[in-house]
Amino acid sequence: MSYSKNILVVDDEKYQREILAEILSSEGFDVQTARDGHEALSIIHRGGIDLVLTDQKMGSFDGFSLLKSVVAGENQPLVILITAFGTIDLAVDAIKIGAFDYLTKPINKEELLVAVKQAFENIDLRKQNTRLKEELYGKGRIESIIGSSGAMLEIFKIVRKVAVSNATVLVRGESGTGKELIARAIHNLSPRRLASLCSINCAAIPDTLLESELFGYEKGAFTGADSRKEGLFETANNGTIFLDEIGDLSLPLQAKILRAIQERCVRRLGGKEEIKINVRIVAATNKNLEKEMKDGRFREDLYYRLNIVGFIVPPLRERKTDIPLLLEHFLSKHAEINKTERKKISPKALNLLMQYSWPGNVRQLESVIERALVLCDGLEIKETDLPVEVSSKAFVSATLPDVSHYSLEEMEKTALVKAMEGCGWVMARAARKLGVTYRTLQYRLDKYNIRKREELNQNV
Repeated sequence: MSYSKNILVVDDEKYQREILAEILSSEGFDVQTARDGHEALSIIHRGGIDLVLTDQKMGSFDGFSLLKSVVAGENQPLVILITAFGTIDLAVDAIKIGAFDYLTKPINKEELLVAVKQAFENIDLRKQNTRLKEELYGKGRIESIIGSSGAMLEIFKIVRKVAVSNATVLVRGESGTGKELIARAIHNLSPRRLASLCSINCAAIPDTLLESELFGYEKGAFTGADSRKEGLFETANNGTIFLDEIGDLSLPLQAKILRAIQERCVRRLGGKEEIKINVRIVAATNKNLEKEMKDGRFREDLYYRLNIVGFIVPPLRERKTDIPLLLEHFLSKHAEINKTERKKISPKALNLLMQYSWPGNVRQLESVIERALVLCDGLEIKETDLPVEVSSKAFVSATLPDVSHYSLEEMEKTALVKAMEGCGWVMARAARKLGVTYRTLQYRLDKYNIRKREELNQNV
């Protein structure tokens, strides 16, 4: 993102302030300085500061007090605390309160720049999140479908265009991507919106029951048919019928639906009367229909009848820029449902949510947020409120390739290399990330001759 990156350096030692300011300025950051917590707070209140780099020990209003004042406000800058080696426990407490990170003295230049870079990556996400919130009821939303990625905006265009027509629509995509929401949006934006939208999951009902649900039956058509019943094609007349998981239909039912589309009429089970219908069909599936046709499990003529307008809803892992917007929607939605104050998500929790692969797509994301809202203390969802499969798999997917075929030694080497890469080759940070001492990490790197970036391909 292109914007001025403003850092406030706070330290009561003039020499330390100037050194840090010079290092950061030489890297292109806009730097201001403050002599103590009081002066820093005054500068922060004027606005424009993105990141605060503060010494912990500074008289009565120290870095710890400054941190508490900053995190208590809304839309405040991130804070990195600088502490002496002997006060690590205090730094850990600072992280729990809300500090983004901490550095120990004497400050290593490389470690400083890595920490600042990672802080601004979080700040970028926050700024993007703010922008997406402003778009929540704009171009990033159509009906109940949320998204601002290029793929979703293109789908919104198709939905708006197809809604005013009578064309059948085939929506394809993985489970949980929101195919039923798209069907509902097409109906609600169409001239048919005053009539019914009837939905049925073709995979959830046995064929014998599904046929009667779709086409209805006459009294006495079978045991238990004590009266006439209209099917969904009749109920949805002048409206829309949504056939979910249509790829699971049996071939005989496929033939009957094809006839209903072609002839625009249906016949109830046990009946002789042809009933005229005027129904818009939206179908959805998560199956590969081309393969199903090749294997003889799906009729080619039905496929072409359904696929007048067809599109694929991308999985959430392919449109992760939609995640912040979806999160805003879910937080507001569940605050309204539960009549509670709206909560927010911490930068570290957001990072984990952005890294996770989301096999269950948007449906899974909402479930994770609903769970976190129940478990979290206070008004902020933290990384500890997320389920283990999200936090652990997010880390693994971000750091390791598939190592199921590796030996134990190769796995260790891979983990070391990836950890060093992820930490900008700063050993202190990599050791902290791996949960080992600096000396242990140095021994492991020497053992596998992991020295520099150019040698990685030879060592993994």
